[in-house]
Amino acid sequence: MQDLHGLIDKTVAQLGFELVDLEISNRGKLLRVFIDKLNPTDIKDSVNIDDCVLVSNQLGTVLTVDHEIEYDRLEISSAGMDRVLKKEKDFVRFAGERAQIKLRVGVKDESPSAVESTLPRKTFLGLLKGFEDGHVLMEFEGVVYQLAFNNIDKARLSPVF
Repeated sequence: MQDLHGLIDKTVAQLGFELVDLEISNRGKLLRVFIDKLNPTDIKDSVNIDDCVLVSNQLGTVLTVDHEIEYDRLEISSAGMDRVLKKEKDFVRFAGERAQIKLRVGVKDESPSAVESTLPRKTFLGLLKGFEDGHVLMEFEGVVYQLAFNNIDKARLSPVF
């Protein structure tokens, strides 16, 4: 899997895109690849259908012809407005945006609504403030939390429509 991830990452990067996520399902027969522009001009500069076709054609050739990797279906998609955040640079890039973060181990709830008996908080929906010293900074209910990067189970943007 790591070799496949590296191969796909390298291939999409050569085309000017970033590998955001990779899903393998149905016993390795379905490959879902989520991409974003490597150097977007702004937050609205997003992947379009022509970009997906370009990446699909190139990856199809690289996987089947150059590396003889078998699969039944290859799906290329934009990471979407609610894209996952996996890398440190994602939290820097999307500072100022609303996101939802789920932690593996909860942290002390310091929000104004917390009381002494409040359980540790594992889910945060707030404003990303950046990344610093191995921690994601997030404003939640008026309090800026420092969430350990290695304690994040899932994180994704949560745009307001």
